[in-house]
Amino acid sequence: MSLLGYRDWMRAMRECPQDVVHHAEGDVWTHVAMVCRAMFALPEWQALPVVERDLLFAAALLHDVSKPACTRHEDDGRITSRGHSQRGALVARRLLWERDVEISIREQVCALVRFHQVPFYLIERPNAKRMVLRMSQSLRCRHLAILAKADALGRRCADQQELLTRIGLFEELCRELECLDAPWPFADGLSRFEYFRREDRDPGYAAYDASKCEVILMSGLPASGKDTWLRQVAPMGFPVISLDALREEFADRGQVIQAAKEQARVYLRAGTAFAWNATNLIREGS
Repeated sequence: MSLLGYRDWMRAMRECPQDVVHHAEGDVWTHVAMVCRAMFALPEWQALPVVERDLLFAAALLHDVSKPACTRHEDDGRITSRGHSQRGALVARRLLWERDVEISIREQVCALVRFHQVPFYLIERPNAKRMVLRMSQSLRCRHLAILAKADALGRRCADQQELLTRIGLFEELCRELECLDAPWPFADGLSRFEYFRREDRDPGYAAYDASKCEVILMSGLPASGKDTWLRQVAPMGFPVISLDALREEFADRGQVIQAAKEQARVYLRAGTAFAWNATNLIREGS
């Protein structure tokens, strides 16, 4: 995949300063270039298949893409960039989508960007096991360890060796949990959902499925093909709650939502399968 070229996001990283305590090397782009060079020199990166090497290169290139937008100069003279990992995943998704990167690769890159700092601190957290199991569902923890190692080596700081030690402990924890190269094998989708919904769940517990019906929840931009997909996939006569259709009956948005919810309650009480077909647009990140 090719992400090279002089783009606004690259120029922004060149112009973005970093805190000298953690990044004495200078601006964000200098750090990113050092991270990429450090990754290329790692034997564990070199041993990966080409597709996985490209995936990790993209993650290294984009891991700090949102630092410029998140950078703040604090009153004490320090420079911070809180939230840049989460915001960076959103920006990475847009950049990769614009380049038609295959969705499974794109989402793995976004997950690596989202969690790239976790190996630096996870071993100290009381919920470390839960976090590893969560991350293993969307990325390979071995890939995350390689990215984190390159991130630590691609900077000038006094605690570099401590960071590398923490990354090693993170890798050992993932190996112990058998999540280094594969996702944690939950019994099924419901068991996975219940584990992350409740703090008291054992990850090996197989949740009892007491559901009465199936609900298809549509998600997609306007004119992306939701109605067409339902016509092709759903059985004849399958109930569909369509907010677009309800807008023809009600002028007020509140009435449309209320009517849709009431229809859903009727189907749920009766245990009748149905589809919820609505377009919901929100501005998340930038």
